[in-house]
Amino acid sequence: MKQTEAQPLNQTDLRQLASDVLARAMKAGATDAEAVVYESDEFSASVRLGQVEQLKESGSRAIGLRVFLESGNAQRRASTSSSDFSPESIARLVDGALDLARITSDDPFAALPDTEEFGQLPGDLHLYFDDVNQMPPAERIEIARRAEAASLAFDTRIQNSSGAGFRTSTSHKILMNSRGFTGEYRQSYCSFSTTPIAQDEHGNMQRSFWYSQARTASRLEDPEAIGREAARRTLLRLGARRVPTQKAPVVFSPEIARSIIGNIFDAANGDAIYRNASFLSGQLGEQIAGENITVIDDGTLIFDGIGGFGTRPFDSEGLPTRRTVLVERGILKSYVNNTYTARKLGMKSTGNASRGLADSPGIGAGNFFLEPGTLTPEALIGEIKNGLYVTETMGFGVNLVTGDYSQGASGLWIENGELAYPVEEITIAGNLKDMYKNIVAIGNDLEFRGSSAVPTIRIEGMTIAGS
Repeated sequence: MKQTEAQPLNQTDLRQLASDVLARAMKAGATDAEAVVYESDEFSASVRLGQVEQLKESGSRAIGLRVFLESGNAQRRASTSSSDFSPESIARLVDGALDLARITSDDPFAALPDTEEFGQLPGDLHLYFDDVNQMPPAERIEIARRAEAASLAFDTRIQNSSGAGFRTSTSHKILMNSRGFTGEYRQSYCSFSTTPIAQDEHGNMQRSFWYSQARTASRLEDPEAIGREAARRTLLRLGARRVPTQKAPVVFSPEIARSIIGNIFDAANGDAIYRNASFLSGQLGEQIAGENITVIDDGTLIFDGIGGFGTRPFDSEGLPTRRTVLVERGILKSYVNNTYTARKLGMKSTGNASRGLADSPGIGAGNFFLEPGTLTPEALIGEIKNGLYVTETMGFGVNLVTGDYSQGASGLWIENGELAYPVEEITIAGNLKDMYKNIVAIGNDLEFRGSSAVPTIRIEGMTIAGS
């Protein structure tokens, strides 16, 4: 299916549109205003057993407007957005934002950042590569086919597939406000994955997947290698059983460790902090994890000449992105803030503002990671007599107010330092406040396959609920 849109405006036209909308809002009575113009193109294809099942190509563009009204001691704000760039629609966009602002509640913290705070990282951060668009659709589909075919050929127990897919996306963002900031950047992305299904001699089926993603097509991994890795991960799950309820060491694979450590970012979110809805409230300067734990959010990273998936020249308020150490040797060093939450807390923004077109800014991560240790994953597992290696979790069993953690899980049981057999239908439980202090080993396998990365970690003394 192909969706068509109006012919995209060129770069100059988009900047002029943002400028015109701001001028119109200020003339209509706004004290301050901010405009975001966003344009994107996306492609996706899915295949199953070698046959194309879905093919989609789409383009979109939209503008968002945020206005501020100051009257006496009252400060009000509102946001609107539109994907229609006609003069009539732009007029409604501006009038609607001002009408909404007039009836919203007073909020003394609602304002644009101070002028001296605006800025952006200099130079080309290498976020955009045109080869993502230049790759012919047939070649993209063939990459997905090759990955799936490699997984099917890996082992006779793999006879079926949930499919494989290939995606590309390019986007262009312009941010402009009435206090003199103008910034823009383009970025690109491409990825492919495959999900084979394995079946044992009893007819029991399991599936897993693997993927590759990059900003440029030239950095995508070999499709056959991805297919074989997806097959290997799937076969490891065959013959899964339950284990008795017990307390034991739990090793989290990098894919799952990301969510465990990622809860630190969510709990350090300034919005949760000022609402006193986080177990990290009031903990700045306190020991919240073991001395081996250093957690960093860095929106400036460039890897081998290419910007990270979370790298940006500026955040969604026009402040330069930066490196923020959240936890250093176990000590909570910083919360993560946008301008609004920073003002609520009497702090400064950390350059983590993130927003959609019609929303007030929230808080989002850049490149978020746990500093690696020195052990290989094999050595980390080899120290365990009996324990669990987690490769998948299910559900949303994390309470960031209390730190309570309980999730369904599956993975591999460890016996005498070796991965012995697959397990499933179990629950792992603990409290994040204890878990972070009981991370006794960290792997050396830090790898950014997205905007967050955490190596293999081992946590002592978790409860495993099984049979």
